[in-house]
Amino acid sequence: MKGREIAFVACGSILAALFVSLGFWQLSRLAERRAMNEHLRARARTAPVSVSALPRDTGAAHFRRVKISGLYDFTREFVITNRSRNGSPGVNIITPVRVAGSDTAVLVNRGWVYAPDGMTVDLSKWREPDSMSSDGFVENFTIRKGSAQSANRPNVFRWMDRNAITRGFPHPLAGFVVVLIDDGKPQARDIPPRLTVPPLDEGSHLNYAFQWFSFATISIFGMFLFVRRK
Repeated sequence: MKGREIAFVACGSILAALFVSLGFWQLSRLAERRAMNEHLRARARTAPVSVSALPRDTGAAHFRRVKISGLYDFTREFVITNRSRNGSPGVNIITPVRVAGSDTAVLVNRGWVYAPDGMTVDLSKWREPDSMSSDGFVENFTIRKGSAQSANRPNVFRWMDRNAITRGFPHPLAGFVVVLIDDGKPQARDIPPRLTVPPLDEGSHLNYAFQWFSFATISIFGMFLFVRRK
């Protein structure tokens, strides 16, 4: 073969090797993701602990089961919009809870309620007794670009943005959210349907791995046809 042909084969070999390595890298990322998901699922199965016993590291607290007791502050509750349940649009109701012996309030996701437009709901219909004691799991705040708060509705948020939420509160907020758990027991009509621990997806690592391996196969097959023709 001539110099150009040798260079073509060498370039194709290098690209094939690169694509294969990227495919295996995505498989290693997938294995890490699966291990982390299993770790989080294990946290969600543990016995609940007091909110005060949670680790300060929000990453270490994520998905841990907790027991929270205190007083609801319905005057400062708000909703998270566009939450679906069984294909129906609705909102999640977020209510601050004042924990005894602490000046820090904990935001509690009380559950999902139906809203035809995915954002408008009469919160007065979903008032529970002021005093509460329930089990839940820890969820973290969301970091995302854009404006989380509705421009014309101060108690409507698109996602749980801690900075946006704390601007309207006169007292400190905990660095995490407690999501009340559906325990399978019948609930009163004025109690929002509780949530369950959300499923954990594995991301797109497997698809990316197949993509890189496909590129490697194309490179190798292309070199084979090139050499055979020559």
